[in-house]
Amino acid sequence: MHLDRLDYYLAGGRPPGGRRVYRGCRDSRRPARSVPAMLPGLMYFATESRVWTGGSAFYDPDGEGELPARAHLVTVDQFSDIAAQEMYREPGQDLDLTEVLARGRARMGPGRYEMLVCAGERDGYPVLTFTAPWRREDVAVNPPAAVYLRHLLAGIVAAHGWSALRAAEYLAGCPGAAGHWTAAEIAGLLTD
Repeated sequence: MHLDRLDYYLAGGRPPGGRRVYRGCRDSRRPARSVPAMLPGLMYFATESRVWTGGSAFYDPDGEGELPARAHLVTVDQFSDIAAQEMYREPGQDLDLTEVLARGRARMGPGRYEMLVCAGERDGYPVLTFTAPWRREDVAVNPPAAVYLRHLLAGIVAAHGWSALRAAEYLAGCPGAAGHWTAAEIAGLLTD
């Protein structure tokens, strides 16, 4: 969600607090536009992040509610390279978007972040993202690490102009964080 965090996928490098160096995209330019967006569905935390430790954030487009996001206007090769890096694949080859654009979803593989989702349209462009090929109910939740929550919190605040407390309340209510993190603890991460 945070444009500064996206830069590590685009240009490569290791984000602050992360354990992984990203290779970057063939085209490292910043998006032509970045705008706040709300997606129908649910954010939850599950599995174990190799980059941040703790649970990774996933999007269940069939879940109840909506989640704050940020829509970046990127090229097909940038989207493909960002997705490849999250799928632990080498960037450099365009994804075939035919199925996701026609059906709304396309499974690229069995691993995490290997389901492409078209969450609608904005200004004539498809809103594409990627998530796990499973639903929230199909996996055990896992609380996210503080460093990861800080990135998400900063991204929501920057993208949507929400107060730290409002963004923290949202994150504290997501499965995986709920019952493990309070809104006050999450909001405090911006000042730590």
